[in-house]
Amino acid sequence: MAPLAGQDVLPASLSELVGSTWRSIRHAIPSNLFTKAMIGTLALLGTISPPQDINRPNLDGVYLLGVGIGDVTGPVVETNMFGYASMAQTDSGVHMRQWSRVFIVADPADPSQRVVYINADISAGDTAVRRGILTKLEELYPGIYTEANVALVGTHSHSGVGGYVNNLLPQLTSLGFVRQTYDAIVDGTVRAISQAHESLAPGSLSLGNTIVHDASINRSPYSYLANPEEERARYPGDLENTMSLLKFTHGLESESDIGFLSWFAVHGTSIYENNTLISTDNKGMAAFLYESYMEPDSMPGHANFVAGFSQSTSGDVSPNTLGAFCESPGKPWDGEPCEFERSTCGNRTQECHGRGPGFMISDFKSNEIIGARQFEGAKSLMESTDLQRVAGPVRSVHTYVDMSNYTFALQNGTLVTTCPPALGFGFAGGTTDGPGAFDFVQGSNSSAHHNPMWDGVKGAVTPPPSEEDKACHWPKPILLNVGAAHKPYHWSPSIVDIQIFRVGQLVMLILPSEFTTMSGRRLRETMRAKLIEDGIIGEDAYVVAVGPANTYAHYTTTREEYSIQRYEGGSTLYGPNTLDAYIKLYTGLASYLSEDVTEQPPSGPIPEDLTPNAISLQKPVVKDSVPPFRKFGDVLEAPGPIYFRGDTVQAVFRGANPRNNLRLEETFLAVEQALDNGEWKVVRTDSHPSTTFRWKRTQELLGFSTITITWTIEDSTPDGDYRIVYYGDAKSLSGNIEPFNGTTSTFSVM
Repeated sequence: MAPLAGQDVLPASLSELVGSTWRSIRHAIPSNLFTKAMIGTLALLGTISPPQDINRPNLDGVYLLGVGIGDVTGPVVETNMFGYASMAQTDSGVHMRQWSRVFIVADPADPSQRVVYINADISAGDTAVRRGILTKLEELYPGIYTEANVALVGTHSHSGVGGYVNNLLPQLTSLGFVRQTYDAIVDGTVRAISQAHESLAPGSLSLGNTIVHDASINRSPYSYLANPEEERARYPGDLENTMSLLKFTHGLESESDIGFLSWFAVHGTSIYENNTLISTDNKGMAAFLYESYMEPDSMPGHANFVAGFSQSTSGDVSPNTLGAFCESPGKPWDGEPCEFERSTCGNRTQECHGRGPGFMISDFKSNEIIGARQFEGAKSLMESTDLQRVAGPVRSVHTYVDMSNYTFALQNGTLVTTCPPALGFGFAGGTTDGPGAFDFVQGSNSSAHHNPMWDGVKGAVTPPPSEEDKACHWPKPILLNVGAAHKPYHWSPSIVDIQIFRVGQLVMLILPSEFTTMSGRRLRETMRAKLIEDGIIGEDAYVVAVGPANTYAHYTTTREEYSIQRYEGGSTLYGPNTLDAYIKLYTGLASYLSEDVTEQPPSGPIPEDLTPNAISLQKPVVKDSVPPFRKFGDVLEAPGPIYFRGDTVQAVFRGANPRNNLRLEETFLAVEQALDNGEWKVVRTDSHPSTTFRWKRTQELLGFSTITITWTIEDSTPDGDYRIVYYGDAKSLSGNIEPFNGTTSTFSVM
């Protein structure tokens, strides 16, 4: 296991003292039940202090811990997916459902000091979604969950349902705001938080890290090389391939692991842009693998053990580990590596694609491999005897900052400012994970030639930038001046969340944007030095940077990477001083993490919730129907009689639009196995990676549609008889929605 920077193992004598003191207190009370009830009550009330004999020193290293999981899958058809910003990527079914996994840590000495970490299978955290979650939490648990102690972190899957974000620009491809997606994320996350809240019990936390090999690659190495040579020489390469893990264990004598939170930087782009099945990409795959490893008989999303594979500074990190190659049939450069500086093939970006490790099979295979490599990293840490005990206070701090004109001093005393949000030509060039369109390329800085036609087009899309804006963003040539675009509402955020969690010696920097590898290193190292220098945490201080969380503010690069203006630099919204501004802001909040500080900084300018007046151009479901003398759920294509392991079973049903009922916490399909007693047992659902669920509208005017379900039989599948069941909901012209189901004939697996 890689060593934790500057951290020593908790002395055995102190560990024994904590344990023996707790046991003495616990045994002095008539029953274990009373003890648990007392602590549970404190946790639920949140603001009541414990009895005087349970004091801070006695509970050092003991926390109240809870975990939960909730289904947050929005409409799985006729809705654009969020990540690649491709109009063509409109969902048509399900590969794996999306989940919010929640982790709560509270201080038993003062349970009002707690943090809630939401690890959601969505592209990014969002201002309006987080506010919706907080509003519902206030109704359920008044005064306990706040702006400061709740973080909404996206795993950054690019195959999740879109349309939930607060600002207009990311809504454009989803034809505006999609209320169903927003409600699914809010409601499912609140369910997960409630589970975690109700499961709070005393336990311990352990921290460790390891190197995960062959799960990531830097997709913008040319930009990385712009960083100072002496700085690059301090690191083994252009990747941060360390996985950090926080292990959650219930119990003080008889211990039981309930979950973990891990952080590893890799983009959620294992599954390509041409996929239209909702999925959780490599982070969700890793979580599925671990939860099913811990509880093999549980259905996905319904295990008691919760595995959190969270995102870190993945701005320039791709899972497509074979590198980027030209896919240009008939051209001399076909099959060759893409051009290094701009990732082009014949001066165009469209034919340059990153390849995952399962490239010769499918991107879903690549997704499985990258997920499995993260799973193995987490497994090695969870089984390690070298994890180090976490001990110390629980703190959280949050403020809002207007990044459109934030003035501050650099270390040399120079006053600088950030800029109103704007996106450059390099942004439109896309990445090797998802190439751009037209003749845009990466690396388009102010010294590079670009098609003058776009100067006319861009002025028709967003207001033209002022000379001051151009100078502020230099050398970024502004393509979309989103900071000046406010019709029909704000296109991009100017106000962002700055949030930090502390649990003992572990500090989590909750970031509103995608930081590149080197920008993340600079932020983490500066923050750690500040914590140690000010005496807030000792040499065992351990800092992780996580995101995109709470607000989606695109990317953050170093100043040197910004000058190159590849995709990441072109997407750095607030200009060349963005990283330095974030470093100033996060380190400026360090004092609020001290054990003797409980107040919060001023809230700052609160961003507007734009959802009440958001535009939606998504067409509603008008009706579903079937031909005369037919019914919903009819089997149109039945499975064959016999299959073998490795085969794929397919069934086609007469169906209805899945938008009529999202079936949250349920399923659109079931693979059932016949039992000896004549009953049927569900063995697979629509969130298992061996199944797919596809919907197709076959007649628009009459409302006819079909459902295609597949199941690829795994090697571990036992012999026996099986059947496939489809669960649907049909909408009549009057608006009534009625559930139905369809069931295939039995088939045998041999």
